Amino acid sequence: MLRLVTGGESHGPELVAILLGVPAGLPLTPEDINRELARRQHGFGRGGRQKIEKDQVEVRGGLRGGVTLGSPLVLAIPNRDFAHWAKVMDPWEVDEEAAQRRRIVTPRPGHADLAGAWKFDHRQDLRNVLERASARETAARVAAGAVCKALLGRFGVVFRSGVLALGEKVLASGPPTFELLAQVRDDSPLRTPFPAAEGELVAYVEEAKHRGETLGGVVGVVARGVPPGLGSYTHWEDRLDGQLAQAVMAVPAVKGVVLGAGLEAAGRLGSQAHDPILPGVHGLRRGSNHAGGLEGGVTNGEDVVVRAFMKPIATLRNPLPSVNLHTLQGEPAAYERSDVTAIAALGVIVENVVAFVLARAFLAKFAGDHLRDVQAAFASYQQRLVGWGPEGFAPGKR
Repeated sequence: MLRLVTGGESHGPELVAILLGVPAGLPLTPEDINRELARRQHGFGRGGRQKIEKDQVEVRGGLRGGVTLGSPLVLAIPNRDFAHWAKVMDPWEVDEEAAQRRRIVTPRPGHADLAGAWKFDHRQDLRNVLERASARETAARVAAGAVCKALLGRFGVVFRSGVLALGEKVLASGPPTFELLAQVRDDSPLRTPFPAAEGELVAYVEEAKHRGETLGGVVGVVARGVPPGLGSYTHWEDRLDGQLAQAVMAVPAVKGVVLGAGLEAAGRLGSQAHDPILPGVHGLRRGSNHAGGLEGGVTNGEDVVVRAFMKPIATLRNPLPSVNLHTLQGEPAAYERSDVTAIAALGVIVENVVAFVLARAFLAKFAGDHLRDVQAAFASYQQRLVGWGPEGFAPGKR
């Protein structure tokens, strides 16, 4: 089974992603991973940290000559900002005078600060919580997702994402289509499929920044070419829709996940909520995709459609009321350098999180120690579904 462990703190020496279960023989280039890391750093409304970091992957194991070995793939992303935090974040000996200047004891409402302090007894310095709870950790998940994209791409799976809403500004309601998200330019300020609206959105972010506010929003992700039969209905933990929801919900600040038209379907009649099964030229086809590519926890060959709803970032320049955990007296919550919005980055993060979940399910079904074994299993499955599988899934149609 494909597994992922990440490690490291926001201002520590580096972030690390360890992928276990990647088959041998998968070609990888630095660009496969660095491209996704660069996409994650882009977006109007980001904070000063993005001017310091230029994320580049360093491989610590599992790769030789640009090809995976089948052993754990170890990816490191150095934190350039560690140079400014070395005395505070040294793994062995912290400079107490420097640490005192950076110590945080007033938790931020909406962040993990207080709950994490209660859980791990970090009352003396909430930095022990916020360093790991920081969304900086998602760089490691994006690096791992880039590997998963490289794997799935060899079997015809492609991804698109974009911003559907920013704060109260709704650009597109309902589940997005692949064609809509294909219009998104990665170099646009907010990665929306509506370039004419981006000037207004930039001004909206500037206004929020001036007021010391932050903004959330909604992003959509579509994966096209996902084969049918990934996941399972036989056991609740194996239902792929549940796995996707958990993984996306585990991205910091995401408070809601919708697959397909799940949100809208709740208010429809059954005849309006489901997707007719129709005869096609090369197999069966669907008249719609309200299900978002999953039925009964199993992929059905249609586009996998995910929306993620992000709350505003919890670190406010005009802080909410809080309590000093040392004195138990009321004080404003702590403030550190932060983004006004990270909504443009969220689409990229969710793309790569979804890629990991789909790759894990893909390798569970088409297991093999080497890429050639996976390809053989996949081809055999394609052949089995000829004539009655999803249209376009037959051999030679991809």
